[in-house]
Amino acid sequence: MSLTTRLGAAVALVAAGTLTLHAAPAQAATCTGYVGLTFDDGPSGNTANLLNALRQNGLRATMFNEGQYAAAYPAQVRAQVAAGMWVSNHSYTHPHLTQLAQAQIDSEISRTQQAVASAGGGTPRLFRPPYGETNATVKSVESKYGLREIIWDVDSQDWNGASTDAIVAAAGRLTNGQIILMHDWPANTVAAIPRIAQGLAARNLCAGMISPQTGRAVAPS
Repeated sequence: MSLTTRLGAAVALVAAGTLTLHAAPAQAATCTGYVGLTFDDGPSGNTANLLNALRQNGLRATMFNEGQYAAAYPAQVRAQVAAGMWVSNHSYTHPHLTQLAQAQIDSEISRTQQAVASAGGGTPRLFRPPYGETNATVKSVESKYGLREIIWDVDSQDWNGASTDAIVAAAGRLTNGQIILMHDWPANTVAAIPRIAQGLAARNLCAGMISPQTGRAVAPS
């Protein structure tokens, strides 16, 4: 078969729809539910890579920043906002809050509110206690600053050396309204982002915002 004949046959197959071509990953045509993607402990030297991966895959997320890093890397906080992320409070130095006095808890939360705002991240409305540890005193201080406490439904275990496959599988367990715990710094987490996006799209789930009223993932407002 001549080259011209082979090319002609290929064109005919394409026209007939019988030749499969590689297409870009499909986004969810409709959102039948929303999930909350969250990333703790930033901003860091890895934040730019994470934001690029999220943006390239059409995902938005909630970034639970530590105040000490927001103060040290204000440009990265602004980059989070510019990429369409929601910036939230994850304490100033990541201590075990339940072991601290109320005044110390207040300092951890209030300084982070100020650090995030000063860096251009706005005033956080959500708070994630380090290690997910909370008690009545922590909740009282959160309330003072108008913060909604956010834990998680699914733990990706990325902080514990989880593989990219395991992180993707964890995201696959999310259902409507649920929230997954991930972190700003693991390379495996960044590598998982494209496949997380594909998995959500396949189930008609979209990355949403976390409601300060209900603490659940909802459509972005």
